[in-house]
Amino acid sequence: MTALTNRQARQFLLLLHGLLGEHRFIGAPGALDFVRQAGCIQFDPVNLCGRNAELTLLSRVKGFSRDALEGLLYRDRSLVDYPDKNLSILLAEDWPYFSRLRERARRSGEQFEGLEALKAQALDFLRSHGPCTAEELPIEGRIRWHSGVHWSGNWHGDSAAARSVLEQLYSEGALVIHHREGVRKVYDIAERCLPQALLEAPDPLADEQAHIDWRICRRIGAVGLLWNRPSDAWLGIDALNAATRAAAFARLEAQGRILPVQVEGIRTPLYCRAEHAALLESVRAGREDSPRCEALAPLDCLLWDRRLIEALFGFAYRWEIYTPADKRRFGAYTLPLLVGERFVGRAETVARGNVLEVRHIWLEDGVRETKRLRAQLGACMGRLARMNGCRAGELPGMQKSGILP
Repeated sequence: MTALTNRQARQFLLLLHGLLGEHRFIGAPGALDFVRQAGCIQFDPVNLCGRNAELTLLSRVKGFSRDALEGLLYRDRSLVDYPDKNLSILLAEDWPYFSRLRERARRSGEQFEGLEALKAQALDFLRSHGPCTAEELPIEGRIRWHSGVHWSGNWHGDSAAARSVLEQLYSEGALVIHHREGVRKVYDIAERCLPQALLEAPDPLADEQAHIDWRICRRIGAVGLLWNRPSDAWLGIDALNAATRAAAFARLEAQGRILPVQVEGIRTPLYCRAEHAALLESVRAGREDSPRCEALAPLDCLLWDRRLIEALFGFAYRWEIYTPADKRRFGAYTLPLLVGERFVGRAETVARGNVLEVRHIWLEDGVRETKRLRAQLGACMGRLARMNGCRAGELPGMQKSGILP
């Protein structure tokens, strides 16, 4: 078993993610390469200073722009919106690997009387009129739909039925997201957006066990190091429990697809993907990489297991957007701030008009506000502002963590 010091583990993670040293990921090709490495990045519609996927790529990809991501998703179709770890962005070439998820959605829909007729009506409309939103689809009525497995209602009332039918077809793979208008999804028939050969490709995974193994291996690669413990990193993997997870880890290790790593100060073994062994050894051999200052997304894949990040970095982060205001320690939407190998704090930022407002910066214990740190954070906020098409406002005075104004 490979042994790492705490610092070496942190270096390994940050180098793998392209957050330390010279940029590994550059321009639109770099964005595609990072998604390929991570398997998926989470999409979230909240847009106070950039959506989660945009913030994830901005922190890693030199020269990243929103237009580049839009192009990969909705012009080149190299990427596709589809559920993986919740709603995600993933490689279009991975479409066949999710065949069993689409089949489950189809079987789930079969139990609801009248649904097949509504699906046919929606598809006829899309074939005749082209891409549309739920508001534009002429299906009336109300359907209550929960995660694609529960429908109820009397087919009367508002237009909720249109949204539910489109989402069912999207879950089944008959539709994809053609583009987005703000938070609204514009749907289109999958055959008009993705190659037929890709849509007809068989599932490369032989059975459910192989599917679970593949997804666990992907999630380990997305974070970089993971343990065989309950974790938000496993969200979206159906039928996963402690027993099936442990069995998958054992198989993946026996097959040489993952490698055990013992990290100083952490009793539970961590695992990395075998293809990252060379980077692991370069870190163990000793290396120094130039520091960068980056603001991470709240749902960044590096942060998917927050207990692990706290164990390695001593940084406790919680996304407080759904926390009642009177119970928040920080703002509703704060971005973790990384300088070199350390999380130095978090910032609350909002793009408003032509200014990126930096409302608060909270520093971690032991971090001092210096001219150098202000310059690093100022440059970081400048990049964030440019992505939002505005200028960065003046940095506020920095507070210690947990102290609200």
